[in-house]
Amino acid sequence: MIQAAIFDMDGLLVDSEPIWRQVAIEVFDTVGVALTEDFCRSTTGLGTVPFVQLAFDTFPWEGKSQTQIGDEIILMAHERIGANAHAMPGALELIQFFYERGIPLAVASASPMEIIETVLERLDIKQYFRLWHSALLEARNKPFPDVYLGAARMLGVEPSRCLAFEDSGNGLRSAVSAGMKTIAVPADYEYDDSKFDVATLKIPSLLSFDEGIFDTLSKTTP
Repeated sequence: MIQAAIFDMDGLLVDSEPIWRQVAIEVFDTVGVALTEDFCRSTTGLGTVPFVQLAFDTFPWEGKSQTQIGDEIILMAHERIGANAHAMPGALELIQFFYERGIPLAVASASPMEIIETVLERLDIKQYFRLWHSALLEARNKPFPDVYLGAARMLGVEPSRCLAFEDSGNGLRSAVSAGMKTIAVPADYEYDDSKFDVATLKIPSLLSFDEGIFDTLSKTTP
């Protein structure tokens, strides 16, 4: 049986990925690095630290440290997400689906805790979640399994009894490596990418999840 549902946040519960990309492009422009949308999209699901490290390895710059760039991205993203972000289609309905069935809910995100809490408050869904967990509190960020294993441990549920929802390839690798059943919800531009083939199930939108899918997954192994 499914004993817990664990959600990624950015791009899955909240439409914040475009905000993160725009912020990154603006911040890197201050050191003369012209990031592209494609570069930012290819790194979806990475935490800020590995994202900045990858950008530096690809486009070395001078003038600001990697830590300073990362801090500027997080600060600006926090402000804009808190003011402008909206729930992804089907997110609120899916949260209610699990909540009404008494299945504990958790967030496992690569974002800092303060941004996770800002999103939960903005969407008015904080009361539905048993806990929220940031990969920044673990030894390794996504695509490693640490944040999902940590969330399962805090819930007191075996990873194999957890259903994880992810929109990115890096996040999906994290949940799969943790031994969870997984639902991939890729963005349209990469829906057919083979990196999502490792998911237990792939759907085009959270609106596609229904009672029939839940019943089927409840009877299958990860």
